[in-house]
Amino acid sequence: MEYALYVIGAVVGLGLLVAIMAKLYIWHTGVENVVAKLDSRSAFKLDKITENSLTFSTNVEFVNYGKQCATFMDCFVRPQLPYEQYDGLELRGHAELSTAPREDDYFEAYIVQRKDYEDNLDHAVIKAQVTLIARNGMNIKEAVSKMPDFNFQIIWLQTGRTETRYRQVRIEVPAAEIAALAGTELVDE
Repeated sequence: MEYALYVIGAVVGLGLLVAIMAKLYIWHTGVENVVAKLDSRSAFKLDKITENSLTFSTNVEFVNYGKQCATFMDCFVRPQLPYEQYDGLELRGHAELSTAPREDDYFEAYIVQRKDYEDNLDHAVIKAQVTLIARNGMNIKEAVSKMPDFNFQIIWLQTGRTETRYRQVRIEVPAAEIAALAGTELVDE
């Protein structure tokens, strides 16, 4: 019986040693560290306008400051303007790599390489699009002229040496900027 306890203790000790060595290896080799550079994103740009809809976009650069590659498994835009706040518009979001435009809502996985030197950082540029669709019998200019400020999130699924996880950033959208893109002005109600 005493011999069995020594064997169990040795197996547990060996397991702990392996776990500690794995943690030290990952600590030494580093992990991915993708950062969205919101302060340098492009201004909102009008992509398309019709009588009942308006689509605008902005480009956001994502940089990998880590020591290992990161993989964007998925990325999407989630506009946040619920009907309880304003029911004159329906909002839809779309995300794509600026270098690989897509008409569907599929986001092709993309590897952001590790950094080699501080001045040699790999990056991905994501084009975040939001489409506003007029509701309740209004045309797009009328609907936009009455809208409040809102925001949208860019949400991406990232993996690397660390566990797969969702990350997100928020971008504020002033109603006055969208009204200017639509060629109208905000009205007080």
